[in-house]
Amino acid sequence: MSTHRPLAAVSLIAVSALVVAGCGAAGDAGAGGDDASAETVSYTWERNVAGEDEEPVYEATTVEVPLDPQRIVAFEMASVDTIGSLGGEIAGAPLESVPDYLQGFLAEDAFNAGTLFEADLIEIESQQPDLIIIGGRSAPLYEDLSEIAPTIDLGITGSYLDTLERNVSLLGEVLGAEDEAAAALTELDEGIEEAKTAAAAAGTGLGVMVSGGQLNALAPSGSDAGSSNVRGGLLYDVFGVTPVVDDIASATHGEPISFEFLLEHDPDVLWVVDRDVATGEAENGAAAQVLDNEIVHQTTAYTTDSIVYLDPVAWYIVYGGITTTQLLIDDVMQVS
Repeated sequence: MSTHRPLAAVSLIAVSALVVAGCGAAGDAGAGGDDASAETVSYTWERNVAGEDEEPVYEATTVEVPLDPQRIVAFEMASVDTIGSLGGEIAGAPLESVPDYLQGFLAEDAFNAGTLFEADLIEIESQQPDLIIIGGRSAPLYEDLSEIAPTIDLGITGSYLDTLERNVSLLGEVLGAEDEAAAALTELDEGIEEAKTAAAAAGTGLGVMVSGGQLNALAPSGSDAGSSNVRGGLLYDVFGVTPVVDDIASATHGEPISFEFLLEHDPDVLWVVDRDVATGEAENGAAAQVLDNEIVHQTTAYTTDSIVYLDPVAWYIVYGGITTTQLLIDDVMQVS
């Protein structure tokens, strides 16, 4: 069985009218918040219920999400982005993991909810949140967190654009900002189309992740829309960059590539993500130093000043959200 979530298990916002949550529904979803009769909207996703070292087993999970939650805890950074972009704020989060450009979306008295892998359950419960959002690395925290407050997973499911539309639409409804959410999605759609036009005009491309002095080629996700492949395929799948090699994964054998590989295939544009900067292991400019050598200097991308350094946090860490998607668009537009 594949370790990636199948396309058939893509999360869906349940098609249901707003309901009034009685005391029983509030008890099922968690103990957060003071108003047990607040309106809610049903949200359903496919949750992995298997153990840590077991093959994934997905089960439909439905949670009644309170409308207009006053205290939101978010372990999923794209949700921090979208909530803040729609006028909300985050009461608690793994503070050390919130990127600089999203810090303004935290409440002034935001509390530290733990890490992406381990929640501070005592602190979270004491803060009485109305809603908790997880995803990706924090998905395994569901069982414990759902005992505290309604908890939903807004992590990657299916394509980037599908996930973005689902999450922005849902959070817009939850925050009472449906019009703002719809306008944001329209603006992002238009920006992506403009960036796709610019990328097509720029010619062939190759996405490269630099880490520890090594280069790894990024490949389109193709029919495998598992989260890791979707993340790596952003350039091609969302922005329509034409791969310099028809089958990048096969051409690289799934291994780091050499500088000679760059020269041999010679893309018109080299798109670079510096993983070490994204994870805080290096300073800005580290990838440029790695690529500053005689072989790279012979490539078309270098001689035409077409090496584009992408925002590493936006492309590698956050993956989604309104502000982040605009950063991706702005990065691609560098070639115009």
